[in-house]
Parts: sequence; structure tokens; C-alpha cells
Amino acid sequence: MSVADNPFLNLAAAQIAGLRPYVPGKPISELERELGIVDPVKLASNENPLGCGEAARAAYRAEAAELGRYPDGGAFALRAAIAAHHAIAPEQITVGNGSNDVLDLVARVFLHPGRESLFSEHAFAVYPLATAAVGATARVAPARDHGHDLDAMGALVNERTGVVWIANPNNPTGTWVAAEPLRAFLSALPDHCMAVVDEAYFEYVGQDDYPDTSLWLDQFPNLIVTRTFAKVHGLAALRVGYGLSHPDVAELLNRVRHPFNVNAPAQAAAIAALGDQEHVARSVAHNRREMERVSAELTSLGLSYIPSVGNFVTVDLDRPAGPVDQALLREGVICRPVANYGLPTHLRISIGLETENDRMLAALARVLDRGSAVTPK
Repeated sequence: MSVADNPFLNLAAAQIAGLRPYVPGKPISELERELGIVDPVKLASNENPLGCGEAARAAYRAEAAELGRYPDGGAFALRAAIAAHHAIAPEQITVGNGSNDVLDLVARVFLHPGRESLFSEHAFAVYPLATAAVGATARVAPARDHGHDLDAMGALVNERTGVVWIANPNNPTGTWVAAEPLRAFLSALPDHCMAVVDEAYFEYVGQDDYPDTSLWLDQFPNLIVTRTFAKVHGLAALRVGYGLSHPDVAELLNRVRHPFNVNAPAQAAAIAALGDQEHVARSVAHNRREMERVSAELTSLGLSYIPSVGNFVTVDLDRPAGPVDQALLREGVICRPVANYGLPTHLRISIGLETENDRMLAALARVLDRGSAVTPK
């Protein structure tokens, strides 16, 4: 974009000139509005198809009588619930308007012009955006098998490195890093470098050697762990997440945190969701069952995919994904092309309800003209 396109561009900070807004998955209402599609299926944003649990829904409704009041700006009750869940002190917690908010706080505190951040190829798009927005330099390590190559990342760490971002599991590839390699990587980081382990999909992972890095905070004072209520807890619409860190790190993050960044209904619903582990277990069981079935059906269609431990699978269409995505939209199925992640032939597909997955598989077979192993119900 040039000044001719936007005359205010020359008034903006220099690092803003090359930025483009984050583009989320297409909303259902947009597809209905654009193409007149009735009752489309959205499998684009890695949402929990079961939604939130009834306890969270009831807590949200109970806040309706107090909508004229500001929320607790310090989120005392929410931080207490999170602290109890992780067996840490409330002073180690930073709440956010989604975990993306916490990632942005990290960049604002620990990055600036002259500093660098480091992340993997195919890593979450917010890392380069947050880095560029504060005028820092992004360094990208090549991926290994679509996932983090910790050796390649370690080779890029230098005296200017301010933040290393590690998504575990990674979005959009669904790949993950095991405990011992990650522990060794963190142990080798210099003290001037903060490490962010983004665990947005933590609850979905079932591998034995997958680490819970929230248990490592005492060992690594420069570690920040982020979690969200948007995924397994089904509270994506409310935008609430949090960071776990050393108390001194949390104190710095809270210096730049916007007042009232987590609204009152979101705080109440998140507290209830954290206590509703039955809903978490139900959501995880559904995801594993449908992930196995969807993966098998994709194989039967002759498609390869990146093995995923999240609630989505990224499929290699062996052709540019854009036209396939547009054809699926006309079929009423919303998925997510990921060319912006360096995967131009791949389509990320969230795991939905059984009927939604059936509709997607049948539509994909028609679009690819490969014959369908699944008949929509």
C-alpha cells in the first residue's frame, strides 16, 4: 500500500507501513451474505464444535444484571481460579483479551527497534505481526517436517534476541515438541532472551512425552506460558486467555495491559469453565474420535495430511488450495487455506461435529472429483 492508497500512511510509525491486518476465518454470516448459502458449516477457526459447557453458559447469563458496571480490572477471582488450577501464585498470572492479547503484551515489553524475535517457519501468524508492530526484527528458522526445528532456532539466537516464540502444538500444522528437546532448548537460552511457549491447544494433546511447561516456571525465570479459554473450553466469542510467568515478568506485562481487558461475563464464564473438567473431557474425547475418523477418510480420498495433535488437520491438496477453498465455500463449507503460512497447497480443516465433518468430506470429494467415501446424513 502506498501513500496514494492511504494518505495517512506517512503519518504512521515506520514499522506499520508493511503490516497487513490479521485475517481470521470467514464468519458464517459473511458466507450467507455473499453467496446466499443457508446453514453453512464452519471448520475454519479451530473452535470447539460442542461449544462451552452449561456451567460456563449459566455463569455468563448471571452477569447480565450487572452490565452497567465495569469488570474487576485486576480479575482477582479469575486469577485466583487459574492460580489454584496451576498451583502457582496469582502474582504469576497475566490475563488477556484472548491469549493473543498476552502475546502482544510480551512484544510490547520485551521487543523494540534493535531487538529480534525468533520463531519457526509455518508458526502462528501473530508472532511476526506482534514483532513488526513494535519495530523489532523477525528471524525465521526453517521448519523440520512442518514443525519446530529447535537446533535451527538455537543457531539463530544472538545478543539481540529478545523473544523466542514456540507454539506447542503449532498452529496451523498441528506438530508438537517433546519434553526433553524443549527443556534442553530452554536451558541453553541466554538470560536476556524471553521464551514464550504458546499452549493454546494444550488440552487436546495425548502424547506421553508432551510437556506441561506451566510446571517449569520455577526452573526457567525467563519462561512465559500462554493458555486460552477459546479452544477446548469453547469460549472463543468471549476472548479470554492468560499468561503464566515469574512474578516479576507478570508485573511488567501488567504495566502495559489495558484496563478492564477481560470483561465481566468472560471472567465469570472462564472461572466456571475451569471448574468444568467433565466438559473438557467430553470435548477431548469427541475430538480424538473424530480426528481419527476424518484422518482415515482423507486417506481414503488419496490425500496426505500433517499428523496433528490439535483440534484441526492440515491437508495437502497437491494443487493450489485457493481454488479448492472457493469451491468448498460454494458448497457451504468454510475451511482455511494457509498459503500465508508458506503452505500454498494446504487447507487447514477444524474438527467439527460428526455431521459437519461428513458434509466437509463429501464436499471435498466432489470438489476434487475423487468420489466420496462418506454420504452426508
